[in-house]
Amino acid sequence: MLPAQSTSNLLKYAVVGAVILLALIFAWPFYTVPTGYRGVVTTFGKITNVEDEGLVILPPWRKLSVFSIRAEQADIESAEGSTSDTQPVKVSLTVRYSIATDRVSEVYEKYSHNGDLSSYVQTATQEIFKAVTAKYSAPDLIAQRAKVSSDINIALREKLTLYGASVINIDMRSFAFSPSYMSAINEKVTQEQLRLGAENKLKTVEAEQKQKVAIAEAEANALRAQADGEAYATLKAATAQADALKVQNAALSQSKEVLELRRIEVEQTKASKWNGALPTSIYAGAPIPFLHIEK
Repeated sequence: MLPAQSTSNLLKYAVVGAVILLALIFAWPFYTVPTGYRGVVTTFGKITNVEDEGLVILPPWRKLSVFSIRAEQADIESAEGSTSDTQPVKVSLTVRYSIATDRVSEVYEKYSHNGDLSSYVQTATQEIFKAVTAKYSAPDLIAQRAKVSSDINIALREKLTLYGASVINIDMRSFAFSPSYMSAINEKVTQEQLRLGAENKLKTVEAEQKQKVAIAEAEANALRAQADGEAYATLKAATAQADALKVQNAALSQSKEVLELRRIEVEQTKASKWNGALPTSIYAGAPIPFLHIEK
C-alpha cells in the first residue's frame, strides 16, 4: 500500500498531464490542407488569409476551414422553359464547375464555406434556360439545337462568374417538348418523308422517261443516218453508172467511125489489088465488084 504522500504526487501529476493534454488539443498549432483544397484562415470569424495545400501552423486564436476548389457537379433535372411561340419545353443538364482560386475568400464569405455551389448553379441554369428558349420558336429550337446549347453555355458561364465559379463543361442530357407537340412533329416528319419519297419517285420516273426519249431519239437519228447513207450510196452508184454509160456510148460512137474507116480502107486495099477479072459466080447477097469502064 502506497504512502499518502506518493498517492498525492501521482494525483497531482495526473491532473497536470490532463491539463497539458487538453491544452494541446485546444491549442494544437498544426493543420493540413489536402490537395485540391484551400485553407481559409479566420480570426474571431474574420477572414485573414487563404492557405495553399500542405502544412499550416496557426496560433490557437485562429481557425482553419478546408475549402474545395476541385471540380464539382450540379445536376439539373427537367428545367422548364417556354419558346417564343408558347410551346413548353424541358431540359436536363449536368454542369461541372470549380471555384476560381483567386475568389475563394469571396465565395467563402458570401455563398459557401466548403465550395459547394450546386444550389446556386441549379437556380442560375434554370433562369438561363428560360431566357434562352424564349428567344426561339419551337421549330428553330429543334433545328438550331447546337446554337441553343452554345447560347446556354455562354450565358451560364457569365452568370456563374458572379458566384466565383468557373464552368468546366455543360452536358445537355435530354431535351423535350410536350408529348402532343412531339407527336405533331413526328407526324409532320412522316408526311415530309412521304412527300420527299413521292418527289424522288416522280424524279425517277421522269428520268426514266427522259432516258427512253433519248434512246428513241438516238435510234431515230441512227436510222435517219443509215437511210441517208444508203440514199447517198444509191445516188453515187446511179451517178457512176450514168457516167459509165456515157463513156460506153462515147466509146461505141467512136468505134463505129473507126470500123467504117477500117472498112473503107479494106475496100480500097481490095480495089488496088483487083485484076479486073469478074468472079465466075456470084452468090446471093455478095457485093458486086467495082467496075471501071473506059470511054
